[in-house]
Amino acid sequence: MGILTMIGTAVTLAGLGGILWCIVAAMRARRAGLSDEALRARLQKIVAVNLAALALSALGLGLVVAGVIL
Repeated sequence: MGILTMIGTAVTLAGLGGILWCIVAAMRARRAGLSDEALRARLQKIVAVNLAALALSALGLGLVVAGVIL
């Protein structure tokens, strides 16, 4: 089950990369000096990506755990 652990690690790292991208995108949006409505719209899109990246990371961790147990 080593292959399952490696796949899970890759999926987890992809999720963490997405989370890091969300952090950078939110910082850029705050520094852009947008109006409240424009900033809110941009941050809502970033939050959607953040939730998807978090789910991907959790799925990857689940694969790692399954690979270790099996």
